[in-house]
Amino acid sequence: MKSEKQKMLAGELYLAADPELSEERLKARKLIKAFNDSQPDANAERAALLKELLRRTGKNFWIEPPFFCDYGYNIRAGEDVFFNFNCVILDVMPVTLGDRVLVGPNVQIYTGTHPVEFKVRGSLLEFAKPVEIGSDVWIGGGSIICPGVTIGDRSIIGAGSVVTKDIPNDVLAAGNPCKVIRTLN
Repeated sequence: MKSEKQKMLAGELYLAADPELSEERLKARKLIKAFNDSQPDANAERAALLKELLRRTGKNFWIEPPFFCDYGYNIRAGEDVFFNFNCVILDVMPVTLGDRVLVGPNVQIYTGTHPVEFKVRGSLLEFAKPVEIGSDVWIGGGSIICPGVTIGDRSIIGAGSVVTKDIPNDVLAAGNPCKVIRTLN
């Protein structure tokens, strides 16, 4: 029989209140608190905390605090990735970022979601869908990336967008819901 964590990582319905998952979220929150409370010039301390929290990041990965996530271990980032202030990643399933990704302030990336059927939702079961962000992507401040979305390489997401569907390579997309505005050279 699968554990709740195994179900979660497989994108199946699972119970988030499971003791193992609750303990993992608590561990992440302690690391996040230490990171968010660190001094502005404590670069080595911040880098060590991020390495312990995230574990799968490339060179020149940086997050400006405050930052929040569920587990940390489901976040994978390439090289030269930057998150500005006050970002949230609900990493119930993998959130994968390519190289040279710029994330504006107040961006939220969600993998977790809930069943549409109210009786199932009322059972407190939930599930998740992974998010993939290609290389050389810029996500404008205040954007929300919804579960299951893929953003293609070299694309730009305009500030304040709500991305509910996949965005192809080489486009400028914006709005609520986010739509392709034009192709980029």
